[in-house]
Amino acid sequence: MFSIPGLKVVSLTDAAAARIRAIMAQAPAGEAPALGLRVGVKKGGCAGMEYTFDIAREIGKGDEVVTDKEATVVVDAKAVLFLLGTELDFKTDRFSSTFVFNNPNQVSACGCGESVEIKPRSEGALAAS
Repeated sequence: MFSIPGLKVVSLTDAAAARIRAIMAQAPAGEAPALGLRVGVKKGGCAGMEYTFDIAREIGKGDEVVTDKEATVVVDAKAVLFLLGTELDFKTDRFSSTFVFNNPNQVSACGCGESVEIKPRSEGALAAS
């Protein structure tokens, strides 16, 4: 587990927690139970990276498990430094509903909003936190 006193890898707004609880309640049955919402990042899109979501059915080595407001998020081990300090929100407007990452490590986003540029926290920045 990754731990810096006073700094969560990911925190949840009330709306995000409610949506995650709803997703988990509707998760299709699988060979293993749904443990939470897995979030991560991958290379792709015009800005360089994309956020990813999946149902977590296992906890991998180095994964960070965050339980906040009775909702569980499993942060992929490869994404921890990219998501450190992120607030996950859920927004609904007239035409769409989506998770929103309020990520202090995000440098920019493409015009369509599907991909982002994220700089991982450096060891020096972590020591100063």
